[in-house]
Amino acid sequence: MSKFAQTTYGNKKEILKFPDHYVNLAVTVSDAGITANADGKKIVPAGTILGGGVLTDDTKDAVKATTADEVSNAEGVLFNDTDVTHGPAPGALLIHGFVALDKIPKAPTAEEVAALKQVTFLK
Repeated sequence: MSKFAQTTYGNKKEILKFPDHYVNLAVTVSDAGITANADGKKIVPAGTILGGGVLTDDTKDAVKATTADEVSNAEGVLFNDTDVTHGPAPGALLIHGFVALDKIPKAPTAEEVAALKQVTFLK
């Protein structure tokens, strides 16, 4: 039995502009700083910009990207909603592809766009 619980919420949220051209990387999504919703679930929404050094060290957890001194540590975009209610959980990090801006929870900053060299955000 897996230590990770998986909950299905119905239809998959699609963040891609062109769903036939993308590359994802398996990561562990951190539960740090995530607040529970009205149902008591901690959900990191698809389209969240993540970083944390996961591209160079796969033992690290992916965390929400931060920007300091006009430089972002963004490394990718969370591909699916990820439930971290019971702690860090497996997720998929989009590192190459075309993301629809109207399908993600928050538009990326200029620093995040610059850091994500192989991700293109389109209207």
